Amino acid sequence: MNPPEQETETLTTPEPERTAPHPVPPAQGAPAPAPPTKAEAHPVRVEDLNAYYGSVHAVKDVSLTFEPNRATAIIGPSGCGKSTLVRCINRMHEEIPGAHAEGTITLSGADIYAPNVDVVSVRRAIGMVFQKPNPFPTMSIFDNVASGLRLTGTRSRDVGERVEKSLRGAGLWEEVKDRLSSPGIGLSGGQQQRLCIARTIAVEPDVILMDEPASALDPKATLKIEELVQELKHRFTIVIVTHNMQQAARVADYTAFMLGEGGPGSLVEYGETDKIFTNPEDPRTEQYVSGKFG
Repeated sequence: MNPPEQETETLTTPEPERTAPHPVPPAQGAPAPAPPTKAEAHPVRVEDLNAYYGSVHAVKDVSLTFEPNRATAIIGPSGCGKSTLVRCINRMHEEIPGAHAEGTITLSGADIYAPNVDVVSVRRAIGMVFQKPNPFPTMSIFDNVASGLRLTGTRSRDVGERVEKSLRGAGLWEEVKDRLSSPGIGLSGGQQQRLCIARTIAVEPDVILMDEPASALDPKATLKIEELVQELKHRFTIVIVTHNMQQAARVADYTAFMLGEGGPGSLVEYGETDKIFTNPEDPRTEQYVSGKFG
């Protein structure tokens, strides 16, 4: 579902203090919607999503809503399409040769797959934190965080303040404030992951997608990431893919359970996390969260 090469519109450059979601660029010729206030922030809606790797059907007919300023966990066994789903939400899935998606995904009421939407702008509004920390290896701690700010045209005199704010937001400032010029790659694994989170939140996205962000970390670093999710969800909409049932129960307000059952992954059940873990409607959900399979 790659968009045709047309003249594109871009998102408004984020201001230092975020007050409303970024508007996704409208289709050509359509009037731009008025930016919603924080209280009117629209959720991310996924409707009838199907995702493919060539002829392989990976995600089938998924529809759900990610509520604003809440954390939603996506759980399920390996191969059920969890990571594919989140990659479709910020249009990274289509970067894989032969991969494409069908269906509708909207942010702030606008279709992010509309023909002339600027994909770069979508990915600025919907940030991504990967399973393996990926700081830019040739950049310092400071420059890792500042990189996105410079790309979005943030004034040079504001960059330092925004970098500090982002590192504080990621719970990393006190640990690195005296070595900002040191290579980001020299940090520990947990610190590198928080550095990547700082880099993501520096451009003030509306949504942060996290694909198994703590799976490669030790328990202490994992706890810091979970505490960070609890703090960030008051400012951002968080979607976190996890295999860890206890982690989902600790950090998520809502939980979506996906299952492949030998075919493409589909959504089995979605609801408030307490209900999913204590009184699910589908027996397959109960079996999975209780450890009977998966």
